Amino acid sequence: MAASNIEAVRTALQSLSEVLGPYIEQVASRFVPDGEDWTILLAAKDAEKGIQGKEYSRTDPQDQFRIITEPIGALGYIFNDHLSRGEQGFVGELRSVRNDVAHFKSFSPDDAVRALDTIERVMRAIGAVREADAVRTSRLDLLRGSFEQQTRKAVRSAALPGTPDSELPSWREVLQPHPDVASGRYNNAEFAADLYSVAVQQNAAKEYQDPVEFFRRTYLTDGLKELLRRATDRISGSESANPVINLQTTFGGGKTHSMLALWHLFSGRSLHEFPQSVQDLLSGAPAVALGKSVRKAALVGNEIPPSTPSHKPDGTVVHTLWGELAWQLGGTEGYAIVADADKTGTNPGNLMRELFTKFGPAVVLIDEWVAYARQLPDVPDPKRPVPGGLFETQFTFAQSLTLAAENVPGTLLLVSVPASEGRQVTNGDDAGEREPAQASDLEVGGQRGRDALHRLDYVIRRVAYQWSPATRDESYEIVRRRLFVEPDAKAIQTIATAARRFTEYYRHNQKEFPTGVGDSEYESRIKAAYPIHPELLDRLYSDWSTLEKFQRTRGVLRLMSHVVHQLYEREDPSPLIMTGSIPLDAQPVRSEIVQYLDNAWDAIIQSEIDGDNSVARTVDEERPALGDRSLALRTARAIFAEATPTLEAALKGKDR
Repeated sequence: MAASNIEAVRTALQSLSEVLGPYIEQVASRFVPDGEDWTILLAAKDAEKGIQGKEYSRTDPQDQFRIITEPIGALGYIFNDHLSRGEQGFVGELRSVRNDVAHFKSFSPDDAVRALDTIERVMRAIGAVREADAVRTSRLDLLRGSFEQQTRKAVRSAALPGTPDSELPSWREVLQPHPDVASGRYNNAEFAADLYSVAVQQNAAKEYQDPVEFFRRTYLTDGLKELLRRATDRISGSESANPVINLQTTFGGGKTHSMLALWHLFSGRSLHEFPQSVQDLLSGAPAVALGKSVRKAALVGNEIPPSTPSHKPDGTVVHTLWGELAWQLGGTEGYAIVADADKTGTNPGNLMRELFTKFGPAVVLIDEWVAYARQLPDVPDPKRPVPGGLFETQFTFAQSLTLAAENVPGTLLLVSVPASEGRQVTNGDDAGEREPAQASDLEVGGQRGRDALHRLDYVIRRVAYQWSPATRDESYEIVRRRLFVEPDAKAIQTIATAARRFTEYYRHNQKEFPTGVGDSEYESRIKAAYPIHPELLDRLYSDWSTLEKFQRTRGVLRLMSHVVHQLYEREDPSPLIMTGSIPLDAQPVRSEIVQYLDNAWDAIIQSEIDGDNSVARTVDEERPALGDRSLALRTARAIFAEATPTLEAALKGKDR
């Protein structure tokens, strides 16, 4: 029998408590006398408030959550250097979750999924990778069960107001969603490109695991085309090609997907086996490396716990990043080259050149390096040894690694270093003169993470080619390629007609619409984004992506997969999917959106915007002139989609 929602959350909380104990002890040890327990800090804090006789325990989740989220007297927030504000916020959220579990409060599927997601995030933040994977499995099981329950319910005929056009067909008749989207047989994890699952575990969904299928569903942006060309040149032996490339993108900006593209390009398949777009791109390139043996290594920092050695199937025990890199490239023989440096946690230096020379050509991908480095100590601690080495050693290793890649032809190193939303990322070898990297607080994790980011950024950008992600209009095509099948000739003509009709309408009523939407350029944008209106994608990419947990293309795909599925099931007659089309009454859509907002928004949406008896629906019912096209409901949905992500900004709402 499947566990209940509350049991799933209770089990995950217990697992979190078990890994939080040693982590808290490690961080708090410098604030307490030898032989004392960190709970004396809580006792002293409570004593100042006159609270006496209270019992404390290192294993009580509530005490663990308190020490992380509360200021401790003059010491302040003692975890600020180790966890970002966002990560501490996750722990704060779990305080109420723990109380709900303790008082046997019922957990809805949405509540349970959110709690498990938060627990998983905290586990990954402290380096408890295996435990986080187990919680992730539990969360996905819950999601699948919830979805099956939802799909058994009949779709209400009045759930989505139709806005048919007498001359334009419904988007459903023009462009079909991919079968998994149309049927709803997907989970959100399928939209999360996961280098570790593909390269190490080799258990990702087919669209990510299979090289041909991956490229079939991947739109080759100008940036990705350039990346594939440069990589092919380098692996083919060109000494003038860039040996080190920094995939510096914003949170959710496409770096992992780009790494997967290179991983699959050098999968051993010949060029003719790839889709035509890849063949056309590389047909004139020195693609001698394709179809031949290329050694590959993928290091994903948030999947490698520095405090736990990794036991390989051949009996090798790996301690450090350089040990992992050597083992992935050359197995036991490769590991033997750096074995002493791995066991002692010291920089392997020029041994990396020997490794690349012996096991080349080679592609090395390093993702989430900051997440790994920030967990390393400054000095050795005999009581709590960390096999991964010291914080400072990571940066001397980074220097050795980049120098080795430069000096051994046929070696390509790709590193992802987070970039801030507001930072200009430009393609070019002279991009090293830019400002030091700044990144999302949630992505790097506290001051310790920022220190690691700045040190890595300094080392990498001195020698790396700086690569930039897709442009705005290319992002439209990325979304369309993933959610919908390719249009045939007839569909392309219909799409062009729809785009022309919309822009002509905007042009003839220009006083009612923003400047520029009647121009030919906007017509091209409608064609690129079809069947999703560019305004909806603009709001998601420009406004919603400013929210800390919204991961740009990944977040857009997750949300729009739910939206498209719901509209397809409801036989939406509209010619385009617009902001007023978002079916907020559908639980999967609402849950996906509310996770980026305060919990109170769920009730607001249902009572004011799109519930059975919401204000907007009531207005439409009372005024037939509005209700025929559900104008109040569509307007309320549009205002929510456009204005909500700006509520924390200096300029709130929308001026149109």
